[in-house]
This record gives sequence, structure tokens and C-alpha cells, in this order.
Amino acid sequence: MATIAILGTMDTKGDEHAFVAEQIQKRGHKYFVIDVGTLGEPKLKPDVTREEVLAHAGVQLATLLKKNDRGEAVLAMSQGAPVVLAKLVAEKKVDGVISLGGGGGTSIATAAMRALPIGFPKLMVSTLASGNTAQYVGVKDIVMFPSIVDVSGINRISRQILTRAAGAICGMVESVPEKTADKPIIVASMFGNTTACVQSAQKILENAGYEVLVFHATGVGGRTMESIIESGMVAGVLDITTTEWADEVVGGFLGAGPTRLEAAARHSVPAIVTPGCLDMVNFFGPESVPAKFKGRTFYQHNPQVTLMRTTPAECSELGNIIAEKLNASTAPVTLLLPMQGISVISAPTQKFHDPIADQSLFASLKAHLRKDIEIIEMDCTINDPLFARACADALLKNMRLPSVCG
Repeated sequence: MATIAILGTMDTKGDEHAFVAEQIQKRGHKYFVIDVGTLGEPKLKPDVTREEVLAHAGVQLATLLKKNDRGEAVLAMSQGAPVVLAKLVAEKKVDGVISLGGGGGTSIATAAMRALPIGFPKLMVSTLASGNTAQYVGVKDIVMFPSIVDVSGINRISRQILTRAAGAICGMVESVPEKTADKPIIVASMFGNTTACVQSAQKILENAGYEVLVFHATGVGGRTMESIIESGMVAGVLDITTTEWADEVVGGFLGAGPTRLEAAARHSVPAIVTPGCLDMVNFFGPESVPAKFKGRTFYQHNPQVTLMRTTPAECSELGNIIAEKLNASTAPVTLLLPMQGISVISAPTQKFHDPIADQSLFASLKAHLRKDIEIIEMDCTINDPLFARACADALLKNMRLPSVCG
């Protein structure tokens, strides 16, 4: 028997949460209610009251009621709920969490869910569970479950949706992964244009006794990888694909934010870094490319993805930024440069082959990098098996070396 946290506004959505609680009980589990409402009396008796939640945000309910500001109430609950839920999880008092809500309820509940570890069951039934849900999910494994109709009463549609949602969270808490002998974790960044390199290096590292987690460098992939590094779970970083910085600087659609490449440096995690796919900026279909880029060199990767070649000036700026990120490292880090091509399509004879742009990137990296950081230059393309071997060997060496003061 598991205990499932039911977190929500138990005044405006109390009947709907009570229905879910009943479904959870029917499946043989217990529920634990956290109230984040601020209006009327709760319709489902809470185990953690709204006053207790607000106390963790340093706010009093009376103050909120006096101000009568819904936005301020949502913000306060969004600050208190993560503390309450994370504490319950850390104390092993709950085994999963479910919530139902519209805009405000979704904002509060997903803020709490984002405070939980990856792998912990989290399900949000929401009127907003379609389109871009990145602001709610962040880099965590939150299941967004469309409510179809508004969360407003039990009717022929909501009864089906809420019953299935309750079944889903029960199934999630019942499905406990088998425990295996844990190996040290290495995280790696990959794109289609660096797949061969990453997979070759991955095999070498796995044969050396490591578990390699690969992240797709699509913005959210890079942010997720950074969050895993920050969690303290990671022994080493195989950062072969730093392409997200090209989108961040030039204005593509797959940027990972200004803190990409900082986690390993801040948390003293050994790493290797290469300029993989910094030759390309990502857009969607051709119609999505801003008019200011007319006349640039493009490559149609598929009908939904248009790639734009970075210029020498952009490459110089990218080299400066990446060097600055690596300069903050206190653990061993190595920069590897494939001098003949940083992606499949920048290799000789390919459409993005531009030795001037590549040399601008390499020169900037070398000019701005801290002098004690090792640079390995290889006369090959990034997907050459020799380059993959060099990346794996350098990371294995770095993981054996002690951290240093930067």
C-alpha cells in the first residue's frame, strides 16, 4: 500500500480532488491532502493546511486575504508548496503526487513537483496540458495530463479523465524499478551530427565500468543534463555537443540558457568538452527563419528543422564564451578540437564546411582558455573513431586526477 499526496486548491477544486482521493482508495492506496487554496473552506480535509504551507513562504493567510490579490496568493503558495512536498518526500511519507488545476493550480502544483527528484511519480491534470508546457515541467519528469474540460465538477467527461488519472498515478507508484548494482554515472551531450562520436565514446566508457546517460542537445536536453550534474550524481561529463550555445548567441530555437556549461565547473566534476555542432543554428521550417538572416548558408535537415551555418564572427564569440565557462573549472577539464570538422555537415566536401569559421572558433577558444587547461588538437573530424577514443581516454584520465583550485 502506497501513500499518494493530493495537492491542490481544496476550496475551488475540492470536489474534484475528493473524487480522485476516492479512486485512489478503491485501488488500495492511501492519500495525503495538501491544501493550497486561499478562498473558501476546504471541501476535502487537509493533512497539511494552507496556513502551514504559507508559513514556509513566510506569509500569513490573513495578510493575503486582506490584500485580495490572486497573483500574490499563487506566488506565495508556489514558494511554500515545494518546501512542504520536498520534506514529505525526503521523510518517505508519500510515494507519489497528483494535482488538478487550471492556471493558478497548475502553477502552484508544478512548482512543488519540480522540487522533487527525477523518478518520483508526479502527475498534473491540467487545463494547460497541451502546447508548450516547458514552464511547468522544467527539467523534471512531470506527467501533464489534459483535463479536456475545465476542472469544474464531476461530469461525463471529467469522470473519465479523473478516474484514468487516478489509475495512472496508482500505476506509477506500484511500478517500482528493479534495483541494480549502481555504476558511477557519466553524462553526455549528443546531436544527430555527433551521434557516431558519442556512441563510440560511450562504449569505451561503459566497458570501463561506467553508466553513460545521453542527453539530446535541444535546449531542454542541455538544461536537464546540467541539473543532473548539479544533483551530485555525476562522476564525469562527456560534453561533446555544445551546439546549444550557438542557438543562445545567434538566436536559434534550441538554446539552453546562459548557464549551460557551468554545472560541472561549479560542482568540481571532471569533464571533457568539444565544440560539437557549433557550426549550426537551429530553426524549424524555412518559414521560421527571421528575415535578417536572408542570404546565409542553410541546410534542410528535415521538413521541420532548418540549420544555419555560423559565421566567423559568431564563432569567435562562441569560442570566447565557452572558454570563459571552462575557466571556472576546479576539476580537471580537457578541450578537444577536431580540426577537420565539428559536425557531419562541416566535414570536407559537406555544405557547412568553412575552414575560416572553424579556425575563428578554434583561435578564440585557445586565446581565451586558461593556460593550465589541456587542449588536444586532432587532424580529423568529430565523428572519427580516433577522436571518440581520445575523448573517452581524456575523460577517464580526468576522473582519476584530483581537483585543483582555479
